[in-house]
Amino acid sequence: MDELLTATAREDSQAIATLLGHLNEQQQIAATHGHGPLLIIAGAGTGKTTTLTHRVAWLIHRGIDPRRILLLTFTRRSAAEMLSRASACLTRLEKQAGGGSRTGASLKKALWGGTFHAIASRLLRQHGRLIGLEPDFSVLDRSDSEDLLDLVRVEQKLAKEHKRFPLKGTCLSIYSRCVNSREPLAKILAEHFPWCVEYEDDFKELFREYVDRKEKLHCLDYDDLLLFWNALAGDPIGIKQIRKQFDCVLVDEYQDTNILQAEILERLCPDGTGLTVVGDDAQSIYSFRAATVRNILDFPKQFPGTEVVLLEENYRSTQPVLEAANRVIVEAPERHHKELWTSRVNGQRPQVVSCIDEDEQAEFVIREVLRHREKGIELKQQAVLFRASHHSLALELLLAEQNIPFHKYGGLKFAEAAHIKDLLGFLRLAENPLDMVSAMRILMLLPGIGRKRAMDLSDALIESGGNIDEWKTWKPPQAAQELWPEFVALLTQLSGTRAGKRSGVEVPAEIDAVKKFYGPLVEQNYNNHRERLNDLDQLVHVSARYPSRAEFLTAITLDPPASTQDLAGDPHLDEDFLVLSTIHSAKGLEWNSVFVLHAADGNIPSDMATRNEYEVEEERRLFYVALSRAKDFLYVCHPQRYYRGGRPRGSDDHSFSQLTRFLTPNARAAFDWRLPDQEDAIPTQPGRPAAPPPVEPLTNAREQTRSMWE
Repeated sequence: MDELLTATAREDSQAIATLLGHLNEQQQIAATHGHGPLLIIAGAGTGKTTTLTHRVAWLIHRGIDPRRILLLTFTRRSAAEMLSRASACLTRLEKQAGGGSRTGASLKKALWGGTFHAIASRLLRQHGRLIGLEPDFSVLDRSDSEDLLDLVRVEQKLAKEHKRFPLKGTCLSIYSRCVNSREPLAKILAEHFPWCVEYEDDFKELFREYVDRKEKLHCLDYDDLLLFWNALAGDPIGIKQIRKQFDCVLVDEYQDTNILQAEILERLCPDGTGLTVVGDDAQSIYSFRAATVRNILDFPKQFPGTEVVLLEENYRSTQPVLEAANRVIVEAPERHHKELWTSRVNGQRPQVVSCIDEDEQAEFVIREVLRHREKGIELKQQAVLFRASHHSLALELLLAEQNIPFHKYGGLKFAEAAHIKDLLGFLRLAENPLDMVSAMRILMLLPGIGRKRAMDLSDALIESGGNIDEWKTWKPPQAAQELWPEFVALLTQLSGTRAGKRSGVEVPAEIDAVKKFYGPLVEQNYNNHRERLNDLDQLVHVSARYPSRAEFLTAITLDPPASTQDLAGDPHLDEDFLVLSTIHSAKGLEWNSVFVLHAADGNIPSDMATRNEYEVEEERRLFYVALSRAKDFLYVCHPQRYYRGGRPRGSDDHSFSQLTRFLTPNARAAFDWRLPDQEDAIPTQPGRPAAPPPVEPLTNAREQTRSMWE
């Protein structure tokens, strides 16, 4: 018996070595932690995903049923990648043990993995009746929520009574921030929307009616998914049911959570048992979504006994790049202290490029990008990052002139494109005939039907309890007479396949049926209709992955594909392209060469985000994220002159800028500086600035002379 136990222990030891052998020491400590609360502070490029997936595999290897593990991420793709990697780990273990690969192969189906909102939707459909929520609710995306809020706004005549009453997007932002931050409306208005303070009472009335309208239409918006999950977790029976399902909860990107999400986690794991969170306080950059860095900073206080593991070995960047990033973030007054390092000790020092103006900045970037390309770095392995989308406009014009292909990120998502939302509107109304937003949208596609007629038809449908037959007797205007019977017949057909009375029709076939009717309307209502029709074909392929229309609509609403051809013109024929991206959209990505534009105070940090220390510190973290995307080459560009009004012809009216405050003397010591037309950078010496001081141009000599006599 002892020999058998010894052999078993030896086999287990070999299995563990197989599982953990390629992890570094800190990663192994994190992956094999026990059941107490665990906080993994994972610096940029330190193998966060590898560590978390090996922890999942370790837990399963130690006997935790994968069906009792909850993995929360911020994108569906992240969850899918982690499940795939954990599955691969388990498959290797099981093959070594000679037991096949049953656990690894079935892990993706067994383990609960997904975004906060997707998991909330799944749990609410399971247990929602405990808090009075029927499981067949529909989910509104951001623009649908705006449209519904706008309907209420118009009904209450707020725009007529107050000529400058905020538009629907601002109204929803205020509502959402209140919900997610758990702070009162008055405080949110005073701190984030001071120009709207005078409308506080109107907002209260608007938001009350918005909540009532969603209940009447049997819809939830994004914020409701978290609110109702929190309510379910606050219900004695509800939380008992949820805790029965899960032994371990793992959370990725914890620095991006808001107060409401932290409350949910505390209710799931009140003493932290079984709770693992991974993140980097230095990359907390989403306060505009109500995320708060306090969650990750205060986690050890919230859960006493927390083990904090620092991941500091970087597998992405060279040491000179890391030195620059470290020196920028070390200035943060409050943080989890870590020092990123790498075995890639050699490499070009980062450079501060002092440009005369935005035009010279664009010329430098293109020249350097092409130089790197000639040395073997593809365009798509190079990225140009900026704080705001409009910061790349001059560069985009020059790239187009020189016929250099590029893709820009940070714009519309696939499901936000008008033609995609139109088609989904048909399916949403069929799934939930009380969905007034979808009804209004698709009705107004028809010629001769405007907002007033669409509103009347929507009201009639709601009053009938969602019976499409109510529309059969309506007499359409002359322009819609031919289309109306076909339109009603299509909706009747689609409504016949609602949950509980499906007739075997699959989602791709339903989309094809809608496309047959909607295709001619695309040609009438939109330009570049061929690209849009191709997008609809793509939607058919995407929908084939889902067993039901409800699951398809939920998935594409909560985590839509990122790409879109909406208003994007003809697609590039080139396989290679330069990446242009806002810094926010670049988080989590990496490139061989990175160019950071407009490193001037007012742009980085944005002049819209310097009202208090909290905002400035988030801007510092945003700059750190930009720097830490670079693997080998990093250029920080500083235009010294900004022209007023976009530099009209013959005008030299401009102002001078200051180098971003985040490049302090200590941080500048990690950079060399250069002028755009210099091939070699000048090493920074103690006491030497990282960029030459601006010099007043000779063209202003007359102005200087004239000012002597003023």
